[in-house]
Amino acid sequence: MSPEGLWSIGELAEQAGTTVKTVRFYSDRGLLPEAGRSTGGHRRYGPEALDRLRTIRSLRALDVPVPEVGRALEREDALEDVVAGRLREVGAQLAALRWREAALHLLRDCTAEERADRLRLVGAVSAPPGTAALARFWRGWLPPRLPARLVSEILEHAIPQPPDDPNPAQVLAFARLHAFVSGPCPGTARQRQPAAHRPEEGYRPAVLYGGLIEAYGLATEPVRAGRPPHRGEALDCFVSAYARSRGTSDTPGFRRVLGKQLAADPRIDRYWQLVAEVTAPPAGPPEPTPGAAHDWLLAALSEEEPTA
Repeated sequence: MSPEGLWSIGELAEQAGTTVKTVRFYSDRGLLPEAGRSTGGHRRYGPEALDRLRTIRSLRALDVPVPEVGRALEREDALEDVVAGRLREVGAQLAALRWREAALHLLRDCTAEERADRLRLVGAVSAPPGTAALARFWRGWLPPRLPARLVSEILEHAIPQPPDDPNPAQVLAFARLHAFVSGPCPGTARQRQPAAHRPEEGYRPAVLYGGLIEAYGLATEPVRAGRPPHRGEALDCFVSAYARSRGTSDTPGFRRVLGKQLAADPRIDRYWQLVAEVTAPPAGPPEPTPGAAHDWLLAALSEEEPTA
């Protein structure tokens, strides 16, 4: 240390247990300001530079990017944000690794005949996978011109989030779900649309789907409990959604017609089956999907006694 209490770049590097090259790197990027220069033009650093250099190296050891290190050094309150951001990044990396690990177990534990097909399926999705393809599927399946708020609510209920820590069966189910929605959308052919989506049937889809969300919510508890389909508030809400969307009343005659119409509608059972597999908990009964709730309500409607 010089008589002025300053260190040369070599002395600072030695005190910090690092190299001159490292000190120069951080100094050149403005993270380690110089206290001055010697008469020969060599860099000099004050005693506070040692603590600053140690902080820099600690953050870099946690893979905090150099620009973010600079932000943390400039403002004391920025360090918390920098750490939170790094935690999010590490969490995403761990999720990707867990997904890849489960995918590798899936490939290791299957038969040779299954391996090529499963490799193709899991190779078509990212790790962890996104849900953009599922959202495109639903936007193609749903009737046009629904309010944006209602579309967002429908997608929230219909699109499963990939598990943070999936098992191999969930990886396979999500890969199959991605392949299912990436094929031709059932809504692209008019004749394959549900009747309620067709303008000539006279339904108001926005009214219908707002009511169906409520009806499915009411049916969730009996479906989860394994109760057989039956009359009640959930079924009344379900039928009312269709009746109100057509500007008519819930009558026995309307229920008979509705039951026949829904029985003839195109279905996406495979979608809901795979959603149930993706979201299956490690133990206990699975959470009912909107598809399961719809089937329960349709069965309850079909089992009603015909009224003369």
